[in-house]
Amino acid sequence: MSEHQRHTEFLRECILYEESAVGKDLEERITRIQRDSRCVQRAVWLMVKLAALAVACLCYGIIFVDNFPYNAPQFIVNLIYALGLGSLISLLAFCGLGMVYRWKLDQHREECRRRVAKLLKSRLGKPVSALSIPAEAAKPTGENTP
Repeated sequence: MSEHQRHTEFLRECILYEESAVGKDLEERITRIQRDSRCVQRAVWLMVKLAALAVACLCYGIIFVDNFPYNAPQFIVNLIYALGLGSLISLLAFCGLGMVYRWKLDQHREECRRRVAKLLKSRLGKPVSALSIPAEAAKPTGENTP
């Protein structure tokens, strides 16, 4: 699991503590985008494999068949070309769709961060920063410096 996926899972678990419908809707949208993103990744790998198959067929024909494009049946050559070109076009489209899903997931993660911070602030109060603590209280105990 990548760092991005671990952060997303952590945020999804945190947002479950929010008991509003908005939090549950956000969690469902994140889950749906992750599922769609995994489908797109599988489609990308399928297109990569089909493009590799088309290249392998062309290489086989060039190496082992005399006068390959002219001596082979035209239907087979056109089928190999169509398979390769179609898989490359689809690969570009799926990569673009994957980037859109990643962008949407990043937006939802940011919204989730804001909601979790708001939830923590409402339940735990305002956070205490190190700058707001007086200097005397900030010293560790047992320190005898003048």
